[in-house]
Amino acid sequence: MTTQPEITQRDLRSRSREIMDAVEHGQSFTVTRDGHEIGELIPLRRRRRFVSRQDFATMSRHAPSIDAGSFRADQEVASTSETDSPYDR
Repeated sequence: MTTQPEITQRDLRSRSREIMDAVEHGQSFTVTRDGHEIGELIPLRRRRRFVSRQDFATMSRHAPSIDAGSFRADQEVASTSETDSPYDR
């Protein structure tokens, strides 16, 4: 396991732009104050909006097969139970 670089609270304050640019590019940091670890700066995981056809095929290769009849039956149950009014009982 790789350890993340430590930065002091003072470093964070004085070099914030440089540090935040590094976080934006995937770098993580452990923030310290008075020699004690107080937090971590980690990049946010970004969700991809577009998945290429090749990536989809690769991800789907090991997906379980779906029984169409069972799927339709599950959808029917879900759709009828969601439209039932709780006040009609």
